[in-house]
Amino acid sequence: MIHRRHVLQLIAAAGLLPARAFAHVAPQRSEIRASLAKRFTDDGTNGTFVGYKVEDYLVIASDAERSGEAKLPASTFKIANSLIALETGVVEDPDKDVFKWDGVVRPIEAWNKDHTMRSAIAASAVPVYQEIARRIGPERMQTYLNLLDYGNRDIGGGIDQFWLTGALRIDPVQQVDFVDRLRRGTLPVSKRSQDLVRDIIPTTKVGEAVIHFKSGLLGAERSLGWMVGWVDKGDQPTVFALNMDCPEQRHVADRMTLTQACLTEIGAI
Repeated sequence: MIHRRHVLQLIAAAGLLPARAFAHVAPQRSEIRASLAKRFTDDGTNGTFVGYKVEDYLVIASDAERSGEAKLPASTFKIANSLIALETGVVEDPDKDVFKWDGVVRPIEAWNKDHTMRSAIAASAVPVYQEIARRIGPERMQTYLNLLDYGNRDIGGGIDQFWLTGALRIDPVQQVDFVDRLRRGTLPVSKRSQDLVRDIIPTTKVGEAVIHFKSGLLGAERSLGWMVGWVDKGDQPTVFALNMDCPEQRHVADRMTLTQACLTEIGAI
C-alpha cells in the first residue's frame, strides 16, 4: 500500500508551502482557481478554500497565499482533541461517558447541559472540550500533537486555551493533510480511536454526497471561521479546508454555504 502524504508534496511543488518530509508518491497535479477566490469577495469577505480530489491526485486551491497561512484552529481542533481523549483513556466511550454541565449559563444554549463526546462535538461545546484537554494534561497533549504532526504543535497559552487564544497554528493545507490521514485511518494512533472519531464527526447529505465536517469560529468577535472535512460521493472522495473572515453575523452561516459552493464548483458534490 502506498503511504500517501501526497497533499503536502503536491502543494509544496506548486509553491504554496515550503517542502517538508513525505513519502514518494505517484505524480500529482495542482491548480489555482480564481473563481473560488471570487466567491469570498462576492460575499463581502476574505477567505481561502483548498480541495483535494483523492482519486485524481488533484489539489485545487483558491489562492497561493492564504491557503498556506497558519491560523488558530478554533473548534476544528476538536477532531484531534477527540482522538487524544480516546487514546489516553480520558474518554472510554463517546456515547456513554458523560461530562456534567458545570452550571455556568453560557450564550449558546446547547452548551448548558450534560454532554457525551458525540453530543459535544455536534454542539461544538467548547467547555466540554476544555475539560477534556485539562484531563489529558500538558505532557500527554504535547506528546500526541507531536505524534499526530498537527500544525505547529505548540500548546503554549494554557492547556484549555491553546487552540482558541494560544500558540497553536495550522494552515488549510495542513488541515487537509491531517483530515485525509484520519479519513484513511493512517494516523499513528489506534484503529478504534480513528473509527470512533470518524463516526462522531457531524455529517450533512447533499444529493448523493455526504459531507463530514467540523466547523470552527474564533471568539465572540467572530474574527475567523473554519470548515474542514471530507466528502464521500460514490468512489470519489474529496478532502477540504476553508477559512474565512467573519466580520458580520451572516458570515458564520456562510461558512457552510461557501464550502458547498466551492465543493460544487470542483465537482465534489
